[in-house]
Amino acid sequence: MIFAKLLPREGNFFEHFNAHAGHTVDAARAFSQLVANYSDTTLREKYTAEVDAAEYEADRVTKEVNRTLHKTFITPIDREQIFSLINTMDDVADLFQDTAETMSLYDVRHVTEDMQRLTELAVKCCERLRHVVSLIGDVAKQETAEAALKTCEEIDLLESDADRVMRAAISRLFREEDDVKEVLKLKAIYQLLETITDKCEDVANLIEGIVLENS
Repeated sequence: MIFAKLLPREGNFFEHFNAHAGHTVDAARAFSQLVANYSDTTLREKYTAEVDAAEYEADRVTKEVNRTLHKTFITPIDREQIFSLINTMDDVADLFQDTAETMSLYDVRHVTEDMQRLTELAVKCCERLRHVVSLIGDVAKQETAEAALKTCEEIDLLESDADRVMRAAISRLFREEDDVKEVLKLKAIYQLLETITDKCEDVANLIEGIVLENS
């Protein structure tokens, strides 16, 4: 089908999706820098603030989409799809902020290689998510629909990788770490990071449904 276009005064949902995805990538990259520079307290504060700022912008876009959705009679895709998509996307941005806050609240003293690996996978998921979000406004074209579905598959594979890394990390943690408090702290961080990739997969599944229904 050919998507209907909203009147200019009603805003553009696809532009909002793209903006939100961009802010999520900003949060992901800031968090990656936070992890990479964790031993430097000044840089840690700097990148934590950048995560917060990106999450704030993503949240602002989410509120605008929900507000516009209530005012718009004709939407380019199903209303429920718009609502589910933007709010699930927002969960991804929220989780980066949650993870950064948890690291501070739990007084995590050092970053492990497993934490770095999970962060890398989370960033890659978000970057692929931004790409597939940029395609959904044009999935009436077969080549665009195929590219979107391929990117969704890539996100699924990244999530599977993150799941394997998390399981191995927790197993290693219980075998090698003697400090019970440290075990509990790191286990919580590993699970939060893996949940980010889970949420990316949820977004990819929603987009896959939109593509299949509208291509």
